Amino acid sequence: MKNSKPKALVIISPGFPANEADCTCIPPQQIFVRSLKEVNPELNIIVLTLQYPFFSREYHWHGIKVISFGGENKGKVFRFFTGTRVWMSLRKLNKEYQLIGLLSFWFGKSSYIAHLFAKEYHLPHYSWLLGQDAKAGNKYFNKIKPTGESLIALSDFIAREFNKNYGVLPQHIVPVGIDTLLFSTAAIKRDIDIFGAGSLIPLKQYAVFIEVVNSLKEHFPHIKTVICGDGPEMKKLREMVNVMNLEANISFTGRLPHTKVLEYLQRSKIFLHPSNYEGFGAVCLEALYAGADVVSFVKPMDAPIKNWHIATDKQDMLQQLKGIMLDPDKDYQSVLPYSTAYIATAMLKLFDQRFIAIS
Repeated sequence: MKNSKPKALVIISPGFPANEADCTCIPPQQIFVRSLKEVNPELNIIVLTLQYPFFSREYHWHGIKVISFGGENKGKVFRFFTGTRVWMSLRKLNKEYQLIGLLSFWFGKSSYIAHLFAKEYHLPHYSWLLGQDAKAGNKYFNKIKPTGESLIALSDFIAREFNKNYGVLPQHIVPVGIDTLLFSTAAIKRDIDIFGAGSLIPLKQYAVFIEVVNSLKEHFPHIKTVICGDGPEMKKLREMVNVMNLEANISFTGRLPHTKVLEYLQRSKIFLHPSNYEGFGAVCLEALYAGADVVSFVKPMDAPIKNWHIATDKQDMLQQLKGIMLDPDKDYQSVLPYSTAYIATAMLKLFDQRFIAIS
């Protein structure tokens, strides 16, 4: 007998935008969820978000049902009841819909709940490893004991990192995409030599950014660079700029809306990403599409990506930046390694073999 219930894919995430104007909450996952709906409009996409937004209610986001449990920074008792409420919601959804499976963002509490429910109701479940969840010390590994088949890595780098730390190699690689419609089509003057954007935390190594710019200033006295973002390292970084007399060469914007970051990228010649660990920074893909070259320490994919330069150390990074800046034939060509349609169909194919990934 044919199942008459509508099909649905359930996504469980620690956070999700509170409304359609909330552009700063996990932008790559926002784009991904919208892309799923665009690729398969008939499929119901339902998002359960555990911590953010800070309210508990059901709402709609770009036509997608979102159920928020508002569990951020609550005590153990509240968190226990949040887990119970999530389970009850999943049971209700399982009665109302024909669930094709569950997808969890990050290998953490979201994955644990999804894993237990999928096991109980014999449903497919995939955990999408999105960055630091692949590092050693993730307490959920022993709770879930995943197989490689159940894991999706954001990049080849993340797959290797997880395998190195846990002895399990994720069998699927699905990167992030970018929304190309957010970029301006007008001609924009490239008046920024080097741009950086991200959280100002030790992991991101923005001290290296400043040290490299200080060295480049010897060859390019009027070099103009910008660091966008905020975090606990801000005071230290500003002090470095002052001590090195780089106030005319490095400016700080603080945290900016996503659309404003894209404007800066389109004004930039080079995007410098000095982080010592990175799953697959969507901002790097945005920089490539904006026409900037990318220079980083971490190589996300085994296959080379056009205009993305990998540095072995700080001195190599300096030389690569110098080479790009001195290139008289630089044309700032837009590069799009992965379309959103490709990413969405690659993910849906895991749940339904009828989908063929679009290149």
